[in-house]
Amino acid sequence: MKRNLINETPNLIGQTVKLSGWVNVRRDHGKIIFIDLRDRTGIIQMVVIPDKLEAYSAAKEIRSEYVIEVEGLVKERPGNQSKDDNLTGRVELEVDKINVISSVEEDLPFDVSKSDLNLPIQTILDNRNLSLRNKKVNDIFKLYSQIIYSYAQVMREHGFLEIKSPKILSAATEGGANFFKIKYFKREAVLAQSPQFYKQAGVGAFERVFEIGPVFRAEPHFTTRHVNEYISLDAEMGFIDNFGDIMNQLEVVMKRIISDVKKNHSSTLAEYGSEFLIPDKFPKIKLTEALEVLKKEYGKEMLGIDIDPEGERLISDWARKTYNSDFVFLTHYPTSVRPFYAMPSADPQYTESFDLIFKGVEIATGGQRIHNYEQLLTSIKKRGMDSKEFESYLEMFKLGMPAHGGWGLGSERIAQKILGLNSVKEAILFPRDVKRLTP
Repeated sequence: MKRNLINETPNLIGQTVKLSGWVNVRRDHGKIIFIDLRDRTGIIQMVVIPDKLEAYSAAKEIRSEYVIEVEGLVKERPGNQSKDDNLTGRVELEVDKINVISSVEEDLPFDVSKSDLNLPIQTILDNRNLSLRNKKVNDIFKLYSQIIYSYAQVMREHGFLEIKSPKILSAATEGGANFFKIKYFKREAVLAQSPQFYKQAGVGAFERVFEIGPVFRAEPHFTTRHVNEYISLDAEMGFIDNFGDIMNQLEVVMKRIISDVKKNHSSTLAEYGSEFLIPDKFPKIKLTEALEVLKKEYGKEMLGIDIDPEGERLISDWARKTYNSDFVFLTHYPTSVRPFYAMPSADPQYTESFDLIFKGVEIATGGQRIHNYEQLLTSIKKRGMDSKEFESYLEMFKLGMPAHGGWGLGSERIAQKILGLNSVKEAILFPRDVKRLTP
């Protein structure tokens, strides 16, 4: 008999079907055994009665997370259960046969069938293979998959070509010390902090490109918003008039992601109590003006022209109250805190760059890039960097490059803020931080 999926069963009432999945929970009521079976599409309640001797005998032995296949009759559940209020829906399976495919070899550290695990994040991540089976945790990654899918879809619709760049490089993209060194045969190499150089090369060949891929940052952070490997949603676009074109394109992208998540994952948003304020246009404010707002409205003064995580939370709160928006662009960051390739503003101490803040956290950094060879070479030398380390990068600018720019967008932070998760690590299947290399 061909396997059916659980979400097909409401249309198969009165038919005998075969289902396969994991035992979510087993409950014994008198002589009747109830088993909730879970597959990739949902959960169904199954009923095993003593008259079915072989099935009943097998059911008495199985425990949570056993992998089984069953055959039985699909029936409407008795009573007035609402499929919206009841996890297992409006149908049940009267079991005729049970076959154990795989048993559980050790005691489980927690009950994965609970609606909310309510466990320390350390416990959840240490037991990641199990915690991912919890419905509420599992739903994070179904929504995350939507973010990735929607990003690729909207980028293609706007004429961007998907590329894949190398992650083993001869020199650090961003400079500084926050990169991982690796042994590359008889010499040293580094893991990519960003696909920046290669997506700029993509502009020279394809005009508009995007990439979905891992980046690596050797930053010893112990925060709820940082990890050392994450999936970046990058883009670069040529023939721009100014860096406002980039922000406008990113706004289109984020609105599409939010719209698709609302449309296709409304139950998960309700599960997490997620709400959004999305204006017609995302507000834009210069960083220097944002710092004045922090000082005036919140009594917070920053050292220098930059903003810290608390400042981002406060300016996001201000944007929510002032513009009815969960998004706000901060623009014109100082040259001193931006990479050498950032395009200077009319006042050269600032750059044509931005951060996009979403619900109190920076999710994207972007801006216009220097496209003139001599200007780029001067910028490298001003920072005391060795231009020889960037020869292959500089080569493209000798060949003619349009005015261009783009962004790097943290995919996991989007999921974190959409769902209101306490840590970005909750939105990563198997996170890597300063202390964690397993599982």
